Amino acid sequence: MNHASPHTASHVHEHDAGDHSEILDLDAEVLAEHIASITAWLPVGAGPRHIVDLGCGTGAGTLALLERFPEAELTAVDSSAAHLHRLQEKARERAREGAQEKAGAAGAAGRLRIVRADLDATSWPDLGAPELVWASASMHHMTDPDRTLRQVHDLLAPGGLFAVVELAGFPRFLPADAPEEAPGLEERCHLALDHHHAEQVPHRGADWGTKLTEAGFTVEGERTITVDIGPPHTDAVGRYALSSLRRLRGSAASALTAEDLTALDRLLDTASPHSVLHRTDLSVRTERTVWAARRT
Repeated sequence: MNHASPHTASHVHEHDAGDHSEILDLDAEVLAEHIASITAWLPVGAGPRHIVDLGCGTGAGTLALLERFPEAELTAVDSSAAHLHRLQEKARERAREGAQEKAGAAGAAGRLRIVRADLDATSWPDLGAPELVWASASMHHMTDPDRTLRQVHDLLAPGGLFAVVELAGFPRFLPADAPEEAPGLEERCHLALDHHHAEQVPHRGADWGTKLTEAGFTVEGERTITVDIGPPHTDAVGRYALSSLRRLRGSAASALTAEDLTALDRLLDTASPHSVLHRTDLSVRTERTVWAARRT
């Protein structure tokens, strides 16, 4: 679920996978309740027997879906071997933790199939005929998302559901007047990132409802989840903010002033008392929108 975009694209380069894995795992931990609320909202009736997660990353959506639908088998697809390996580790961890608590959690690893594939390819490996396809923060990374939508339409079983989850962007963490020496720093970073993404990720912010209709789907529902967590916050939120701001710096640095870069680097210096890890005023603010579209 889930940024710009730590939530994996199908074609994330292998050397980026390690950088993505940490933030994907933190995203899953911090926003677990919000992901669960999306899966609970899906209009799936009796529940699917087979689910496909396209661009699964390290498995935030995968594991939430396996728990939500304890009778379903799930095929998780990604191009990153590192992400898929991490997903398998998490499924096994979940199984060990849930063995004495929940049958759904305990059986997750046994119901999971891993497929490494490039979703930008014109032909996909055999993914079966799922009743539910889930794509969280992956569609906007596709080179030709309209083609991908048509591929998903043909992949789904008749009457099957396609859930597209997209993000408003990197979450915000700092108060508007922070840090003291550079108030508004985070918003300036986001503005720089928006310019970067306009060139590098042109499908971010696309009209997915219209695109889904044009691909032959019937859109049955659209919902926006507003995230506003803390303060006070958990240690995971601090690490999530640190990891996110590091990625933000990597994309926005060339557009920032020297003063802003200095202030940002102070926040990122974990040995400094000014580190974002030591701030007590952090929150997590973002939005996620989900479209539920039926193959009719």
